[in-house]
Amino acid sequence: MSASVMADIDIFTEGGIKLPYLDITRQYIRKTSLAILELTDAGNVHVNLILTDNKFIHEINSSYRDKDYPTDVISFAYRDEPFPGTGEVTEEFGDIYISLEKALEQATLYGVSLRDELKRLLVHGILHLAGYDHERSADDEKIMEAEEERVLGSL
Repeated sequence: MSASVMADIDIFTEGGIKLPYLDITRQYIRKTSLAILELTDAGNVHVNLILTDNKFIHEINSSYRDKDYPTDVISFAYRDEPFPGTGEVTEEFGDIYISLEKALEQATLYGVSLRDELKRLLVHGILHLAGYDHERSADDEKIMEAEEERVLGSL
């Protein structure tokens, strides 16, 4: 990524979540998110990251995906074209909702740190904004998983 092309992220909390959350700080989230955006060649984009509890993300999942349970991450891309941020003007890339409660549950289940699980969810959410979709087909799922592994291995 060239020096004149920069990604940006705004971090919000909903549903009673406050930062820092255990060992998760705004600085950690910003640094990790910007590194992921750079590794995916997202370009000159702006992302909104909304950190929630399970109740809040359950409402989002139910309203927008007709799924009646809390999930870990949901992304809403603002454009259909992947990686819009190639110009001089910063483009809105989309919103990513992550349940920190669900991330903690999964970290415990998988035997990883909360930071590692959050990193995985950030990569997953950003790849969805970039047009990857593991639910479209088995081939697309393999492609997205390979890209997730590539990015995670580079962090």
